Amino acid sequence: MPTGATVAALTTSLPETPGGERNWDYRYTWMRDTTFTLQALHLLNLDWEADEFMQFVADVEPTEDGSLQIMYGIDGRRDLTESTRDHLTGYAGARPVRIGNGAFDQRQNDVFGAVLDSILIHTHKSERLPRRLWPIVESQATCATKVWREPDQGIWEARGDPQHYVSSKLMGWVALDRAAKLAEIRGDPALQETWHAGAEEIREDILTHGVSDRGVLRQHYDTDSLDASTLLAGTFGFLPGDDDRMRATVNAIAEELTEHGFVLRYRTDETDDGLSGKEGTFLICSFWLVSALAIVGEMQAARDLMERLLRVASPLGLYAEEFDSETGRHLGNFPQAFSHLALMEAASRIIIPERLKEN
Repeated sequence: MPTGATVAALTTSLPETPGGERNWDYRYTWMRDTTFTLQALHLLNLDWEADEFMQFVADVEPTEDGSLQIMYGIDGRRDLTESTRDHLTGYAGARPVRIGNGAFDQRQNDVFGAVLDSILIHTHKSERLPRRLWPIVESQATCATKVWREPDQGIWEARGDPQHYVSSKLMGWVALDRAAKLAEIRGDPALQETWHAGAEEIREDILTHGVSDRGVLRQHYDTDSLDASTLLAGTFGFLPGDDDRMRATVNAIAEELTEHGFVLRYRTDETDDGLSGKEGTFLICSFWLVSALAIVGEMQAARDLMERLLRVASPLGLYAEEFDSETGRHLGNFPQAFSHLALMEAASRIIIPERLKEN
């Protein structure tokens, strides 16, 4: 309250690597989180809170080209210029202490898919498409159509050179696929056909350039390196659970992108993210793997990993952004909303099929 925005974390500059430079300010609201937030709120029947959040999304000021920024202040402010407090040290002597977040004006092409997927989720749940959200549908679909062919900084806000990240292309597909479904609900067959055709074009591009010779989804078009964000291909329905490429991607990440069974977002020595140092395993990625294992039918493996993740929660049942699998320490800002949103998604992937079997 009073804006309805959600905060990524309550803290700033808690280090992802003890003594390292990966210290960020997360006291803002990310558009990327919208779809995961709406899923979680509706799963918990917190429909009023979900509606408040969608009203916040409808009220934020777009950029000059009509797109939404990747993140805003919780009061809707757009300028989140990053600065450091060099006279301070953070947890365990971490430097620098940051205020603001320099990623706020990055190009991240996944934002359009996150917003439109959240609008579709909310429309299905509330059984109506609010009139004031339709201009956002049109503007975000238009933006996705214009930019999906361009490189960007990707879902992880890499500070290296822009790349053709598969997860960004995937969310471009999500944007136009969901826009087409919303156009059908609104009764606009012309736009439905246009956006559906655009989604199919993106789909073909990803399957042509984003799959390695061994049938695994790549991090980006110019590498065979793995990236945990490609697990979202299953979550968002880009590939069905019985698709060989989906199964191969899940198996590769489970076997090759883990430390002690917990998932890294990528290998830092294989990825130009513009930063030095190592990082811990990302809890959201481990929960994504739980969901992906369930989607491809590996329910026992999904339950086993979920049990391991539940055992590493804090005494209050909370999670930071990362987990150091060697020391058992939680790393990064805390508590991290994204980790908990992925936990709820993962839990639903296990619990809902079990409940359906019982009935």
